[in-house]
Amino acid sequence: MVQLWKKKISVVNLAVLLSTTLGMFSGLTSVQAQAIEPDPYRIVALGDSLTVGYEPEMDLTSTPYGFVDRLHEQGLFHSRTETINYGILGLKGTGLEHFLDAAQKGVAISAEDIQPGLVDPRAGEIGASAIQLKADIQSADLITITIGGNDLGIIISEADNLVDAELNLKVEQLLTSYKTTMTAIIENLHEMNKDALIVVADQYQPIPEIANRAMYPKLINAANSFTGVVEQLVTDFQSQSVNIKIAHVAEEFVGGESTMTHIIGDRDIHPNQLGYGVMAEVFAEVVWGEYLKPSINDKAEPMTIVVKGKELKTPYQPVLRKNQNFVAIKDIVDAIGATSVWDSKSSSATITYGDRTVVIKIGSSTVTVNGESIAVTSPAFLHKVGTEGKTYVPLAVIATGLGFDVQYIASLRTAFINQ
Repeated sequence: MVQLWKKKISVVNLAVLLSTTLGMFSGLTSVQAQAIEPDPYRIVALGDSLTVGYEPEMDLTSTPYGFVDRLHEQGLFHSRTETINYGILGLKGTGLEHFLDAAQKGVAISAEDIQPGLVDPRAGEIGASAIQLKADIQSADLITITIGGNDLGIIISEADNLVDAELNLKVEQLLTSYKTTMTAIIENLHEMNKDALIVVADQYQPIPEIANRAMYPKLINAANSFTGVVEQLVTDFQSQSVNIKIAHVAEEFVGGESTMTHIIGDRDIHPNQLGYGVMAEVFAEVVWGEYLKPSINDKAEPMTIVVKGKELKTPYQPVLRKNQNFVAIKDIVDAIGATSVWDSKSSSATITYGDRTVVIKIGSSTVTVNGESIAVTSPAFLHKVGTEGKTYVPLAVIATGLGFDVQYIASLRTAFINQ
């Protein structure tokens, strides 16, 4: 279901991915069926338009690049990662509660029953996936939640017309309702999966001080109150042995509302790319204790390669030929801990890792994987680096042939190889 913006990438469908992004390899179907894939680290993202990664120029044909997409990338620095984004535009806390209730019961739910008047045209399709959502939650390692912005959005429009006592009462009423709803949501998630880490974000307020100096401190106070409620929820559930943490997003936006959202140019409260990047950093720090980036490489080089969490450093850089990326066999073999034997008579390399063996011959349109001949789109070739001749081959021929997961992230110009 493409419109759910899922990122479910595995060795089985890797050939399709790489044929469109790297143009490397033409399939390992029967051989892959023999291999047992390690379980990936599974991320399930729940929430509103922040989870979707919405920006004002988006439509259904757009590919979001929000904090969830960046979290997927962070996962790849650590292990195989599968991310599924169930974000719904315009979703409120009660809508998420209804969606999860349906998931727990194992039944589909209509868009109207999730939440009347949802603006997301995909809501019906997403509601129909509630049965799958239950399975995804049950197998998740990490569940992220952004919810509440649409519940408290009325504060922004009314704050300027309310005296402090009225505003404080309004905020208190909304937060009481939010706490009740979030309690039900977290209890529901924990009942479906007692082991997953649940990370709940607080909510930034998007109006910069220059827009309304009198109202700004009131909105900051409201955002702080929201954060306090989330902090108390997390503390209460932690005391019940629930694996839950808070992502303190709001404090990162204070003073940067005009540069981290679309509020100035588009009068839109959603984060821009800077804002979503900051959100991802906050979440990543909570989950992994760090936010990693590939080193900036020369734009003349086709890509960075990260193997089992470590960036490949080598004088034998990837080579771009006819819009296809090739790497030196020895570099990848050494990085993944495989062994290789070169046969000069047949101009072929035999690479072994565990119970997998790949034979690659210079200039051949096929490779042999565990005795099976597999067609490749581009043959291996000898490439001279200084005075040395190195065998270069499409990355996926080695990594996927040996049972590894390869994911190419275009935004980072980086290929991730994980067991």
